[in-house]
Amino acid sequence: MKVVLLAAGRSKRLKPIEDKNFLQFLGKPLIQHQLEQLLSVGLSDVVVVGGSHNLPKLRELTKVLPKKLKVTFVEQKDLDAGMAGAMIAAEKVVKAEPILVVSGNDMVEKKAFLDVMKAAKDLKVDGLLLGKKVLSYFPGGYLNVRSNGLIASIVEKPGAGKEPSKLVNLVVHYFKDGQKFIGIVKKAKSSRDDKYEVAISQMIDNGGKMKVVPYEGFWQPIKYPWHVIDLMNYFIGNIEKIFPKGRVGGKKAEVAKTATIRGQNVYLEDGVKIMDNAIVIGPAYIGKNTIIASNAMVRASHVGPNCVIGFGSEVARSYLGDTVWTHTNYIGDSVIGNNCSFGAGTVTGNLRLDEKNIPVNIQGEKVDSGTNKFGLITGDNVRCGINTSFMPGIKIGNNSFVGAGIVIAQDIEDNKFVYAKTELVIKDNVAQLDEKKREEMKKKMGR
Repeated sequence: MKVVLLAAGRSKRLKPIEDKNFLQFLGKPLIQHQLEQLLSVGLSDVVVVGGSHNLPKLRELTKVLPKKLKVTFVEQKDLDAGMAGAMIAAEKVVKAEPILVVSGNDMVEKKAFLDVMKAAKDLKVDGLLLGKKVLSYFPGGYLNVRSNGLIASIVEKPGAGKEPSKLVNLVVHYFKDGQKFIGIVKKAKSSRDDKYEVAISQMIDNGGKMKVVPYEGFWQPIKYPWHVIDLMNYFIGNIEKIFPKGRVGGKKAEVAKTATIRGQNVYLEDGVKIMDNAIVIGPAYIGKNTIIASNAMVRASHVGPNCVIGFGSEVARSYLGDTVWTHTNYIGDSVIGNNCSFGAGTVTGNLRLDEKNIPVNIQGEKVDSGTNKFGLITGDNVRCGINTSFMPGIKIGNNSFVGAGIVIAQDIEDNKFVYAKTELVIKDNVAQLDEKKREEMKKKMGR
């Protein structure tokens, strides 16, 4: 079975994070985790659909992927065409053969693929869609399923309370004849970005039998910035399964005698240094050559390689990229990009005074993050001055510098320099110290 892995998305709702495919988890980009998981269930023939913005970087993966993986890369020219455009881009390498369409945006467990592969042995169906029951509304496609398990239709983003069922359509889709399905996609017409789903509906209307495969395992889409933390929690929560050698796995990691490493699922890569009186509380992943300085604390976080968690800093429930420098900072429930630094005393706010959920500006619209604890989101190459405070849910764009001693309560776009104009008042001092009271105070203090 050939896999068509969709990786051409531009991550617009994730900004200032540039490309979700290359978010690093446990030392590997997300797209590599996806490919290696496919191989682990016996799916080695993969077509990766990328765009001009990320295809060169996707191709570089061939240097680190297992040799058993046969990966073909194709370019989706029309990125506005969504999944339909991706399928059309894959047409030249997909024959009249079974295919599995997989989203690079969603993380599922191996069981999802195994369940679909098992169900695909039923020669009476033309296709299979993976469906997961959700307890709360998710802005995606919902499956309208008949009593015999056959799919009647897909309803895209019906709105809360209007769902035809509780089954969300996860993009692990099987088609018995990939070439035939792509032909239907090419002919499908829609004024919305749903030609792919329209094509499936047309297959059903023309007598094609599409069946749902119920799935109850882990599923995490990467749609909004806070989903990065959700997926981080999945990875660091399974460290002991992924790294069976032990909770402190780096052979060359240095841990001071007075340092504390506590809890399950803690992994230190080679070159890590945990200095005196530092504390690491699991689940936590510390990337290669990262330093956790004296009196610093890292808990329930993912810290990338070459970082310095400086003296007196605390990193809590946060995702930090490569080469992040802190010094006497608090970073809580935040997503920090690569090559970022925080001046001494700078902090991230992560809780509203009214303790309500944190809204985040997504493409001009305030979207509920679904949590009342969410901090800062940054792109890459960000610099923050000393004693700066960031309000909850604020985004700082790539290559932006933020000056010292200010409160940032609104998003900052890419390539900006932010500072505050303050007036310093200097005048003659007419106040005088009472030396008698000062001497009495010294006596009371025993000096």
